[in-house]
Amino acid sequence: MERPARPRPLRLIPALAAAHLRHEWILTLCLVIALAAVIAPLLVLLGLKHGTIETLRDRLVEDPMFRELRPAQTREYAPEWFARAAAWPGVGFLTPTVLPLSSVLQIPHPRRGGAELYDLVPTARGDPLLIENGAPVPGAGEVVLTTEAARRLEVSPGDTITARVTRSRGGRSEVAEAPLNIVAVLPPRAGTLARIYAPLDFVLDVEAYKEGYGAPSRGWAGASPEPFLSFDGVMLLLPEPLPPIERTGLIINTGFARIGELDPGGVEERLGLAAPDGWKGYDLETPGATVTLSAIRAVEQKLRGRERILMPYVTEVTWAGAGVHMHPVGISLEPADAARLGLPPLPWGGFAGRASEGRQWTRALANIDTSPVEVSVPGVVPVVFPLEIVGASPLARPVVPVELMGILRTAQQRAVEFDPASGGFLMLRGGYRGFRMYARSIDDVPGLYQRLTGEGIEVIAEVEAIERIQVLDAGLSRLFWLIALLGFSGGVAVLVASLYAAVERRRRDLGVLRLVGFARRHVFFFPVAQGMIIAGLGLGAGMVAYMGLAATINRAFADDLAPGEKFCTLPPEYVLTAVVATLLLAVLSSLAAAWRATHIDPAEAIREQ
Repeated sequence: MERPARPRPLRLIPALAAAHLRHEWILTLCLVIALAAVIAPLLVLLGLKHGTIETLRDRLVEDPMFRELRPAQTREYAPEWFARAAAWPGVGFLTPTVLPLSSVLQIPHPRRGGAELYDLVPTARGDPLLIENGAPVPGAGEVVLTTEAARRLEVSPGDTITARVTRSRGGRSEVAEAPLNIVAVLPPRAGTLARIYAPLDFVLDVEAYKEGYGAPSRGWAGASPEPFLSFDGVMLLLPEPLPPIERTGLIINTGFARIGELDPGGVEERLGLAAPDGWKGYDLETPGATVTLSAIRAVEQKLRGRERILMPYVTEVTWAGAGVHMHPVGISLEPADAARLGLPPLPWGGFAGRASEGRQWTRALANIDTSPVEVSVPGVVPVVFPLEIVGASPLARPVVPVELMGILRTAQQRAVEFDPASGGFLMLRGGYRGFRMYARSIDDVPGLYQRLTGEGIEVIAEVEAIERIQVLDAGLSRLFWLIALLGFSGGVAVLVASLYAAVERRRRDLGVLRLVGFARRHVFFFPVAQGMIIAGLGLGAGMVAYMGLAATINRAFADDLAPGEKFCTLPPEYVLTAVVATLLLAVLSSLAAAWRATHIDPAEAIREQ
């Protein structure tokens, strides 16, 4: 004989609760309508708050133009600064820019002829101004135009324009041209100026060409960026002492800050050799700074007509080569001056004061059998070059042209590299004259603004507009939660009263459930299940009412909204939060009725029978 299946109370209780609500459907309908009347306005209010703020943020603040931080002054920014700043929290995009005068292009009109000036702006991968306005980031030979630039040129995407770069060099005008394909035209909200957005390497080539340099990859002729010479000081040797007045005159309007007298040991320390017998040595220097060619030329002018030996020197450069570390001395002298110092004629001759002699400066006198020697010199970037040994050194240290030492001294401050093709040295870009920075979000703009100003960089940003929107958002949030608190309080009061009354009306039925074997914990869930069912039905009705009202509101304001914008809308996470909050409040509201249900005496059901 099969045993009858035992009832499962936790499954029967929700079914009994639903049957009871269906039996009293008029009362249930009233409760659902009451909850919907509370939930629907709250959802509409929340949707209006979110939609209004998001529309304002999209139009006024989340527009990339409002996330931009622009430098207010022109100064030099090292590449290391860009690497560091790009890693700051909140930075969404960062690219260098050039001097404003170096970023001006002439563009001939494709049909009418004549040329106008346009501002050339560098762009790079991830540029939010382009991407968020529906334009791709241009590649090599491509550009993106603003609406004003496209209007003036009467062009559209797919057309080709010609960039014309002009400069004056050696008393004559020179022009370089490059064809550029237009890949997109930005909408008006991206700016009202006539601008052309191009890859950074093209903008840098334009700047270099305007400064007199060439761009071989584009076929633009010009000079190579040669490093300037810098020294730690200048040694002055004279056959007789300088009077104090003349000594002081050598540091007035010359760029030098100090002149000191040297004993024979000081001369030997700097040059590795002794001064001629009876000659006096003086050291001209500028503490905390390097000596430039202009300062040396100024001293030469003041010593014009006087017998002297003027020798720039460098003390801070050492290099590694042939397996050893060397501390060379830089000496460039005419044969007569070399003979006075007891030196043989130097292969490179006297001081030329320039770095543009190709392989002229990579020769040395050294007591090394191997030639050439691969030499590595530390600097901003390591400088590696072959050093040709052309003879034995007459000193204990290798002797090299002082021009080479001046180049390598410059390499301690600016990036310099050796060019194997020309056999000379080239100056690499030391820094940039500005930047384009965009924050990831409007909330990151104030923090980045404070960080930049803290580093002494004055910037222009829409901080005040952003703060006004944030204040409005915070005010609407407080207003919403105050109204929501009032509405939720009313909904909770309705549920508590109705569920408690329902338990009182069904005292006999709940007592019968206890008689047939249901425990206290089982009848505890009866009002809880009823509360969740009523809350679910009220939430569903409220959502339906909200969607209808939201659609009506958005339709009414459709003429004032851009495509994709909504005046009343809720993101999915807000809807999920509303569902969870409503069900949680329903459970909390039913606890009083559930507690009352557990205290019903089963004997009451027998007495009423």
